[in-house]
Amino acid sequence: MAETADTTTPTPTDRTEALAEELFAGTNAALTLFSVYLGTRLELYDALAAAGAQTSAELAARTGTDERYVREWLEHQTVSNVLAVDDERAPADERRYSLPEAHEPVLVDADSLYYLAPLAQAAAGLVGPLEDVVDAYRTGEGVAFADYGADLHEGQAAMNRPAFLYLLGEEWLPSIPDVHERLSSETPARVADIGCGHGWSSVGIAQAYPNVRVDGYDLDEASIDAARRNAEAYGVADRVTFEVRDASDPELEGTYDLVTAFECVHDMADPVGALATMRRLANGDGVVVVMDERVGDEFSAHAGEMEQFLYGCSVFHCLPVGRVGEHSAATGTVMRTETLRGYAEEAGFGTFEVLPIENEFWRFYRLEA
Repeated sequence: MAETADTTTPTPTDRTEALAEELFAGTNAALTLFSVYLGTRLELYDALAAAGAQTSAELAARTGTDERYVREWLEHQTVSNVLAVDDERAPADERRYSLPEAHEPVLVDADSLYYLAPLAQAAAGLVGPLEDVVDAYRTGEGVAFADYGADLHEGQAAMNRPAFLYLLGEEWLPSIPDVHERLSSETPARVADIGCGHGWSSVGIAQAYPNVRVDGYDLDEASIDAARRNAEAYGVADRVTFEVRDASDPELEGTYDLVTAFECVHDMADPVGALATMRRLANGDGVVVVMDERVGDEFSAHAGEMEQFLYGCSVFHCLPVGRVGEHSAATGTVMRTETLRGYAEEAGFGTFEVLPIENEFWRFYRLEA
C-alpha cells in the first residue's frame, strides 16, 4: 500500500510546546557559550590541549584557578559535549578530563579557519551594555561602540584574524586580476583600509604583497592601539601605519590605488558619506572593495540560521552603534545588496559589481567611479 503524506496541521498547543522547547534549548546553548568564554579567558582549554587529560585539581593548579569552580566547569563542559571524561564513575576528585583533538581547531588554534572560541567573547560584548540598549530602544538614540568594551572588539577581531591573514591575500584579492596585478607590481601600491579595527586585514594585505604600503583608519583608539601592536608583532610596521583619523581629510584625496572596507559599512551612521570619501581616496584608476555580510536578497521568515544570527547581532549591536549621531541611515547588520548598491550610487560611483568570491559568511563588492 502506498504511503500517504502527513498533512496534520500543528495545533496551537503543539506550537506552544515547540517554542518553549526552542527557548529552553537556546538558553542551554547560551550558557554553554558563556562557559566557553570562561574556558578561553582562564586559558583552561590551552592547558588541556598542552598537557592532556587532567583532574580538576591538576587543571586548577596549572591555570592558577580555584579547584571547586574548575570542577563545576569541567562537569558542565562534559555534559555539554565540549570535553570528554576518562571514567565518569570515578570519584569527582579523580576524574580526568580532556579536550578532544577534533575540538582543538575550534577552541585553541587561533590560526584555524574553524577557530570560533572568540565568538563567546564577542557575544559577551554584544550584551555588555544591555541597559543602554534597552534605553536606546525607548529613545531612538544610539549606543557608542566604545561602550561595548574590550570583549566585543577583541572577540570580533580574533574571529576575523585567520581569514584576513590566510585568505585575504592568498585567495580573495588574487581573484580580482587587475587589483592583484597592481598590488604585485614592483612599483609600490598604496592601500587605505577603512574601519580597520585591530588591523588584521591591513597586516594580511602587507604580508601577501611585499611592495604595498597600507594605511589603516579607524575612529576607535583602543582598536588602533591593538592594530599597531599587531603590525609590530608580524614585522610589517615599516609598511603599515594606523591612525585614529577621519579619512575624509582632503589631504588624503586621490592617494590610493585600492580602498578597502571590511565588515564595517553596515555599522556606519552615514554610509553614503563614507563611501563618497572612499571614492575620493581612490586615485583615477583606483578601486574600492567592500566586504560585508552575505545575506539574502530579500527578507524571508525562513532565511535560515545565518541570517537569524546576523539579525541577533543587529538587534544588540550593529543597529545601536549605527544610530549614534544625527541623521543615521540605521542600516543594521542585514545590509542587502540592493541597499549597498543604492548607497554606492548616491555616493557617486558609476560601477557596482558583486564579485564572484565564494564564501559562506561574506559577500564582496567592487565599486569604481
